[in-house]
Amino acid sequence: MNFFRGVIGGQQAGAQPSGVETIQKLCDRVASSTLLEDRRDAVRALKSLSKKYRLEVGTQAMDHLIRILQTDSSDSEILGYALDTLYNIICSDEEEEQDDAQRRQEDDIGAQFTERFIQEPENVTLLLTLLEEFDFHVRWPGVKMLTALLKSQCAQVQGIILVSPMGVSRLMDLLADSREVIRNDGLLLLQQLTKGNAAIQKIVAFENAFERLLDIITEEGTSDGGIVVEDCLLLLLNLLKNNSSNQNFFKEGSYIQRMKPWFEVGDDNSGWSAQKVTNLHLMLQLVRVMVSPVNPAGATASCQKAMFQCGLLQQLCTILMATGVPADILTETINTVSEVIRGSQVNQDYFASVNAPSNPPRPAIVVLLMSMVNERQPFVLRCAVLYCFQCFLYKNEKGQGEIVATLLPSTIDANSISAGQLLCGGLFSADSLSNWCAAVALGHALQENLTQKEQLLRVQLATSLGKPPVSLLQQCTNILSQGSKVQTRVGLLMLLCTWMSNCPIAVTHFLHNQENVPFLTAQISENLGEDERLVQGLCALLLGICIYYNDNSLENYTKEKLKQLIEKRIGKENFVEKLGFITKHELYSRAAQKPQPAFSTPEHMLFDHEFTKLVKELEGVITKAVHKSSEEDKKEEEVKKTLEQHDSIVTQYKELIREQDTQLNELKEQVSSLTSQKDQMQSTITQQLSQIQQHKDQYNILKLKLGKDSGQDGAQVNGQLEEVTLLREEVEELRRKHSVLNSQLLEKEALISSLRAEGVQTSEGTAASAGNTELLKEVETLRAQVQSQTAEISQLQRERQELQSRAETTAAVSGDNVDAAKITELENRLSTQSAEIHRLQEEVRSLTESRALMEKDLATASSTATILQTEKSKLQQEVTESKKEQDDLLMLLADQDQKILTLKQKLKDLGETIEDEDDLDARDQSDEDEEEEEDDDDDEDEDEEDA
Repeated sequence: MNFFRGVIGGQQAGAQPSGVETIQKLCDRVASSTLLEDRRDAVRALKSLSKKYRLEVGTQAMDHLIRILQTDSSDSEILGYALDTLYNIICSDEEEEQDDAQRRQEDDIGAQFTERFIQEPENVTLLLTLLEEFDFHVRWPGVKMLTALLKSQCAQVQGIILVSPMGVSRLMDLLADSREVIRNDGLLLLQQLTKGNAAIQKIVAFENAFERLLDIITEEGTSDGGIVVEDCLLLLLNLLKNNSSNQNFFKEGSYIQRMKPWFEVGDDNSGWSAQKVTNLHLMLQLVRVMVSPVNPAGATASCQKAMFQCGLLQQLCTILMATGVPADILTETINTVSEVIRGSQVNQDYFASVNAPSNPPRPAIVVLLMSMVNERQPFVLRCAVLYCFQCFLYKNEKGQGEIVATLLPSTIDANSISAGQLLCGGLFSADSLSNWCAAVALGHALQENLTQKEQLLRVQLATSLGKPPVSLLQQCTNILSQGSKVQTRVGLLMLLCTWMSNCPIAVTHFLHNQENVPFLTAQISENLGEDERLVQGLCALLLGICIYYNDNSLENYTKEKLKQLIEKRIGKENFVEKLGFITKHELYSRAAQKPQPAFSTPEHMLFDHEFTKLVKELEGVITKAVHKSSEEDKKEEEVKKTLEQHDSIVTQYKELIREQDTQLNELKEQVSSLTSQKDQMQSTITQQLSQIQQHKDQYNILKLKLGKDSGQDGAQVNGQLEEVTLLREEVEELRRKHSVLNSQLLEKEALISSLRAEGVQTSEGTAASAGNTELLKEVETLRAQVQSQTAEISQLQRERQELQSRAETTAAVSGDNVDAAKITELENRLSTQSAEIHRLQEEVRSLTESRALMEKDLATASSTATILQTEKSKLQQEVTESKKEQDDLLMLLADQDQKILTLKQKLKDLGETIEDEDDLDARDQSDEDEEEEEDDDDDEDEDEEDA
C-alpha cells in the first residue's frame, strides 16, 4: 500500500515520477499482484489517470484490463473500475470547446482503440455476458462501454452482436431494468445498435420492443414527457423506417391504435415547451413512416385504413384546424395528413368534409389554399399545403371533378370563396411563387383525367370591364407571351403540357389561336441565356404535344405541317436538343426523387414530381413523332385503327368471359353441393367400412383361435388341445341354439295357422252381412206394394163419394132407386179392401220390427267386422314379421350350420373324430330298436311265466 501512496498519494520527497512511468508501474502491479485488493487499487488508479493520459493508458493498460474482465468476474468493484477505464480510453467526454482538428484527433484515437478491442470478437461477447450482472457498478459501465463501441465502429460491432447467441435478447432486458439510468442508457444503446441493420431491427422488434417502448412513452407522459420519450421515438423510427417487415408487424399488432392519444391537444395551445415540440415532431414523423409513398402500395393502404378506423386521421385534422399550434408542428401535421390521405379514397372523402372552426364554416381545403397563395405565409408552410392538395387529388377523380366544378360558370357562388377562385387568383397574381403553386395544383386536378381537361376548356375569365371574357387556356398563353418571370412561365407551361397531353380537343383549342404556334417557334429558335433554356425546353415539349396528340382537324396546323414548320424554322436536331434541356436541369432529378416538394429556397421551385413522370413518358414519343415521315404517320394511323378494332374484339371477349365467369360460378356452386353430398356419402361409406372392419376383426380373432399350425412343438399341441375342447363346447352351444330356433319356428308356424283360421271366420261374418242386405231388399219391396194398394183404396173412396152424390141427386129428382145395387157392391168391395189393408199393415209392422232387429244385428256385425279387420291387419303384419324373422332364423341357422361344418372340418383337421348328426340319429334309432326288442323279449318271458 505504501507503493500506491507514493504513486498517487501525497507529496513525496524527491522528483515526482512522470505519468508514463506511473502508468507503467500500475500496469505491472495489475499484471503481477496476487492479492485482489492490490489489483483493485491499481485499476482504480488507472481509471483516475485515463482521462488525462488517455493515449498512454490505452496503449499500455488495455490488455491488462481485458484480462481483469476475464479473470476477476466475481468481484463487481474491480469490474466496474476496469469498464470505466476502457470507456474513458475509447470515448472522450471532454466538455470544453475543442477545435475541429483536435476533435478529429480525439475521434481517431477512439476509433483505433475500438478496433483494437474488437479485433477479438470474444471481447464483445464477454461484454455482453457482463451485462447480465444486475450489480449497478457492472451493468451501467458495461452499457456505456458497448454504446461507445457502437458509436465508433457500428457495423463491425453489430456483426459481432448479431452472431452472438442471445446477444440482442440480453440488450433488450435493459429496457425492463427498474433503475431509470440503466433503462435510459439502454435506449441509447439500442438506438446505436439498430442503425441501418435490418436483421437486428427485426430481432429487436420480435423481442417485444414495440410493446415496451409504447408503455414507456405512456408512463413518461407521451408528448408532454421528457428526453426519455424522445429516445423511445427515435428508437421506434430506427425500427420502422424502410423496414416493411417491422411496419407490418407494428400494424398487425394494433400498435397504430395506441398512437392516437399522442395527438390529443387541448384548447390551450400556448406555451409549448421545446421538448414537447420535439416529441410531437417525432411522433408525426413516425406516422409518416407508416404511410410513406416509398412503402409498398398494399402496406401503405392498410395502414391508411387503420388510421382512419381508429380515429387517428380525425385527430390530426383537429390539430390542423386548431389555433395556437407552433408553425413547425402545423407544417409537419399538414405533411402527415397529406400522406395519410394520399391515394386512399375513404380518407380523401373524409378530408374533403373537414371544416375549419370559422363563422361561417369553410372547408379545410379552402383554408389551406388561402395560405398557399398568400405570399406572407412561411415558405415551408406553403410547400406543405401544396403537397397536401396534391395528395388530396392523387388518384381521386371525384375530388378532381369537385375542384374543376368550382371554376365552371354554373357553379360559381358569389357569396363564398371556392378552391377554383383561389387557384385562379394565385395563377394570375403578382407573386411568382403563387403562380407556380397554383399552376401545379390546377395541373394535379387534371392529372390522368380526360373529362376534367375537357371541362376546364369551358372556363371563362373576365379580364377587365367592357371586354369580352376569354378562356382560361387563352389567358394562360397571353401571360406567357407577356414575358413574366421564369418561375411563372415554367408553372404555366407545365400546366399547359399537363392539360393538353392525351387531349386532342385541348390541342385543337390551343392551335385555334393563330398566335400560339409562332410564339412557341420563336421561343425555341432563339439563342437565349442559361436561365431561359428551361423555358425553351418546355416550349419544345408543348409544341411536341401539339404534334403527337393532333387529330388533324385544323387544316393549317396538321401534324405534317407542324413538322415542316419545325424543320424550316428550328431544325429537327435543334428541336430535340432543346427538348433535352428539361431532363438535364439540375433541379429535375431532385424533383423526380419523391412526391413531396422539398426545396431550400422559393427560386428552386421549378419542377413538380408528377410532371417529371410526364416528361419521361413524352420525351421519347415526341422525338419519334418529329422524325417520322408522312408515310409512317399513315401507317401508324392504320395501326391505330387496327388496334381500335382489336380493342372492340377484346371488349366482346371480355363480355363473353364475364358470362362464362357467371356460368363458372354457378357450376362451382353445383360442385360445392355435390361435394357436400359426396362427403355425406363418404361418411356413410366410412361407417360401413368400420363395421366391415369390425367383422373382419372378429373373423380374424376366430381365425387366430383356430389357425394354429400342426407343425409346432409340444407346448403348442397342448394349446391346440385346449382350443379343441373350447371348440367342442361351442359346437354343443350352437346345437342347443339350433334346437331352440327350430322350436321357435314351429311356434311361429302354428301361430300363422291360427291366424289363417281366424281369417275364415271373418269371411263368414261378411257372408252374414250379405244375407242381411237381401232381407232389406225384401222389406223395401213390401213397402212398395203397400203404397200401391193404399193408392188404389184412395181412388175407390173418391169414386164412392162421387156415386153417393149422384144417387142423392137422382133420389131427389125422381125418387128412383136405380143405383142401390151398385152402391152395395161398392161397399162390399170397400170393406174387403179395408180388411186387406189392415192385414198388410200388420205384416208391414212385423216386417219393420224384423228390419230394426236386423239393422241392429247388422251394426253389431259391422263393428265386429271392423274389429276383425283391424285384428286381421295386425295379424297379417305379425305374420309378415314372423316370416321375416323366420327367414332371418333360417339364414342364421344356415350360417350356424356352415360354422358347425367349418368347426367340424377344423376338428377333423386337428385329428379329432367327429360324428355327424345323421350318424348320431342312426345310432339313437338303433338304440331305440334294441330297447324295443328287449322289451318284447321281457314281455314274452313274463307271458311264459304266467302260463
